[in-house]
Amino acid sequence: MKCLHCGYLNPERVKSCLDCGYNGSSPDITTEERNSLFYEFASFVDTIPRGERSVEPKFRNIFSRVFRQHSELEAERLFIVGTALTTPKLQEVKETWPKPWLFARVFLFALIAFLGLYLGVSLFQNVNFIPGLIIVGAFTVPLTTLIFFWEMNAPQNIAIYRIVYVVFIGGILSMLVALVFFDILKNNINPITIGISEELAKAVTVIFFVRKLKYKYILNGLLLGAAVGAGFAAFETAGYALRGLISGNFQTLYATILWRSLLAPGGHVAWAGLSGAAFCMIQGDKKFELNLLIKPKFLRIFILVVLMHALWDTPIPGIFPFGQLFLMAASWILVFRMIRKGLKEISEKKWRFNFYPFEPSS
Repeated sequence: MKCLHCGYLNPERVKSCLDCGYNGSSPDITTEERNSLFYEFASFVDTIPRGERSVEPKFRNIFSRVFRQHSELEAERLFIVGTALTTPKLQEVKETWPKPWLFARVFLFALIAFLGLYLGVSLFQNVNFIPGLIIVGAFTVPLTTLIFFWEMNAPQNIAIYRIVYVVFIGGILSMLVALVFFDILKNNINPITIGISEELAKAVTVIFFVRKLKYKYILNGLLLGAAVGAGFAAFETAGYALRGLISGNFQTLYATILWRSLLAPGGHVAWAGLSGAAFCMIQGDKKFELNLLIKPKFLRIFILVVLMHALWDTPIPGIFPFGQLFLMAASWILVFRMIRKGLKEISEKKWRFNFYPFEPSS
């Protein structure tokens, strides 16, 4: 069934287009409507080169598909992107803001599992549920946030299995690198050195994964950085939760999982994502060189991330939770600005390809 809105060829049982979400319920356009000012304006917009069009975010549109009904086919289609056979060509990539929805379903499923584990521990006093409670509690919000970044990856060139790989390998690798830095610093541990050590460890790990030209888009760096940050955040939360359990206080265990989960989207996940996006922004189509790391565009973002991390850990009155909530909001303002840059980058690359198809990559 061909979509009347975007022309995408959908399977027969799909109610809404798997590509643009159009459900075909809108009536046919009349001659009077076609002559209206709206369609005149739309025709005028179509004449503007895509590289010059605005990709400003409209938050009501970004989350417009969260509360709609979605079929299993739609979810299955999302999970098969990123392979050699399913990665779209640059000409087919949309530079408009994606409309993610799967992340909300992942959060709901994980929340139901966590509540079941919580009942097993608190109501039935079964200690066999405790490991699952810690693991699911530690991973739920970082994983949900990561799925959001994955859905926002407009090039759709990174498969979900690759993301899972980066979460586990990148997460533990970045933690081990951070421990090496802490061991070097030894007695000089404070919020500033913690911020430098952990963010540098995550940045090094992210750069290891995105240094190949296969992942050259800003949105790729944002996604792979978020994957490293999600692994780091989940492993760290699980460790703190275990400490609370060892202390013999279940309230400490629950409080640790609750607060670290609430604040997780604006912490390690967002910060590592910003570092990855900043690196891809300055690398572009060039091969990896160490001097890229001293470029002002990268250093500005990295230093800002380190400062936010240091403030996050600073033991000043009011920093928890109000200061951290403010820092979380600031982090996501930067994230959405970086997404906008990533979409603009795709738009410009498509424009250059359409008008200068034989021009070598810069």
